[in-house]
Amino acid sequence: MASFSQFGNDLHTGKRSFNIVGKRKVWYLVAAVMILIAIVGPLLRGGFVFGIEFTGGSTFVVSDVAAQGQTPASDAVANVVPDAVARVTTVGTNSIQVQTDQLTSNDSRDVSTALAKAYDVPETQVTSSFIGPSWGADITGQALRGLLIFLALAAVVMALYFRTWKMSLAAMIALLHDLIITAGFYGLTGFEITPAAVIGFLTILGYSLYDTVVVFDKVRENTAEESNRTFAGSVNLAVNQTLVRSINTSVVAVLPVASILVIGAFILGAGTLRDISLALLIGMIVGTYSTIFIAAPLYANLREGEPAIRKADKKALALQAKASQDAKAEVSA
Repeated sequence: MASFSQFGNDLHTGKRSFNIVGKRKVWYLVAAVMILIAIVGPLLRGGFVFGIEFTGGSTFVVSDVAAQGQTPASDAVANVVPDAVARVTTVGTNSIQVQTDQLTSNDSRDVSTALAKAYDVPETQVTSSFIGPSWGADITGQALRGLLIFLALAAVVMALYFRTWKMSLAAMIALLHDLIITAGFYGLTGFEITPAAVIGFLTILGYSLYDTVVVFDKVRENTAEESNRTFAGSVNLAVNQTLVRSINTSVVAVLPVASILVIGAFILGAGTLRDISLALLIGMIVGTYSTIFIAAPLYANLREGEPAIRKADKKALALQAKASQDAKAEVSA
């Protein structure tokens, strides 16, 4: 613990430093490859799998079953409606959930009866519900509007807070990076995108934005003071000074989310907990990466071309060269 504390102190004082901003092309390449996989991968798999709340359909829940085998449910649905695609999942320790395309009232009754016989339970222990496609389309539209409103408000607030649109732009690009990769993970693995997952997506955007604001605060502090560092050097120092904090915050946040995912989803069988915790887990890890390796280096890129920055960098490089020459002269003497 003492050595890690010393490591953090060395990063903060500049005694030790990782050249994160200087190697930004590497991080951009890694991000580009991850985004490409996140976009192309789901398309090759056949697209994203949306939950019944978005697509519409029928849901059946069989309670108090003796065994949670999924095959009897699939066979029962196929015997009644051969063309229906059934998605069967276990719920808790003694229930089965079956989701299908939207069925007629007669087919729903027949499927309920078939499921009751398949699991040897009374028909009263089989509940059914359905969601129409128009309701699902409305929910999809609201989710997209919520995302766009969030991004717009976040961009405006950041631009006003930091008094520069370039910090806001860098943060928004990092947020889109997080969203694309997290959504791509769902598409690659075949996990359903449900309202709970959408809530998780929006939550990780807030988490990533918070982490980025902390780093950008340090960037603004370093770039405002007089020093012999270049602009990129000041940004790199800020990233190093907040590196340990970002790692610690991420670890502290990821551990309980991972516990929810393992205990709530896989042990208790709560699908909602699985959906939201999986989005949070992937998003927090990706969000930490984007804050360190995307947002800050990109901000340095956006500012380095400004005449004032180029002039200051030229002066800083001259001071660094003079200091290096003076050091060599002292060694020679």
